[in-house]
Amino acid sequence: MTTQQHRVRVAVVQAASVIMDQEASTEKAVSLTLQAAEKGARLVVFPEAFIPAYPRGLSFGTKIGSRTPEGRKDWLRYWENAVPVPSETTERLGEAARKAGVYLVIGVIERDNECSGGTVYCTALFFGPDGTLLGKHRKLKPTASERIVWGEGDGSTLPVFDTPFGRIGALICWENYMPLARTAMYAKGVQIYIAPTADARDVWQSTIRHIAVEGRCFVLSCNQYVTKDMYPNDLACYDELASSPHEMSSGGSAVVGPLGDYIVEPVFGCEDMLIADLDMRDIAYSQLDFDVVGHYARPDVFQLLVNEEKKESVKWWKPTPLA
Repeated sequence: MTTQQHRVRVAVVQAASVIMDQEASTEKAVSLTLQAAEKGARLVVFPEAFIPAYPRGLSFGTKIGSRTPEGRKDWLRYWENAVPVPSETTERLGEAARKAGVYLVIGVIERDNECSGGTVYCTALFFGPDGTLLGKHRKLKPTASERIVWGEGDGSTLPVFDTPFGRIGALICWENYMPLARTAMYAKGVQIYIAPTADARDVWQSTIRHIAVEGRCFVLSCNQYVTKDMYPNDLACYDELASSPHEMSSGGSAVVGPLGDYIVEPVFGCEDMLIADLDMRDIAYSQLDFDVVGHYARPDVFQLLVNEEKKESVKWWKPTPLA
């Protein structure tokens, strides 16, 4: 292969949702995807919960032992703007990927329509350059107050996808602090490890650099840049934001190579589109002395069991009639 065939250009989109607005957030995602393609990107990544929002600063009127009618109104608004999968919204995102000719990975709040439809999940959707919805990953463990509004995923949505330039997969935000979840991704051969997040802390940078050098993979970390004035002021619990800082999320999106060095250093304080050219040979180059699930593994001492069965609350069973 030529050097050029080993390379792939990626775009990490650090942008804010149009908060609590599925339609407008989708339109923004479509526009930015096409812009990324114009810059030559073949893989485009959006932050956690881009459609319709990461509800930073909101409690939805919840306290231990009580909920408020105002909080339920905001919850209903959030739920109504969540994304059924599949739906017209996923079709629009797929069409954007097709027009752009890119692989698209985007964080959404997914509304579960398989059962009652009352549960939403923090989900990463994967689209191919032909517009196909390749699959999804549901966040396994929402963190702290996120558990009020998001359900938990299971092992049935831990995909890694083959592409012409390498294997892509994602863990969302603080899932990346789960060493066994990371190990499962490494064992599936992830080469471009996508980390949509809502974490803008300096210590998050240590996390993504550690993952890159541990997994000997590229890490694409993607966060939103959000200010308080982006929130709709007609939220029923808008007053909850009174004590919040103007800059609700400062960003910090970055691209890291398989030896833990920045390819694109973190960007703070603005919306931006990070463009990086990845040389996929750097992975093998880095594995001379370390391959976490290869020559550096000790399966005689340590083994991981991953349950990929879809978990269901009810299983229907019909006994076989007696002859």
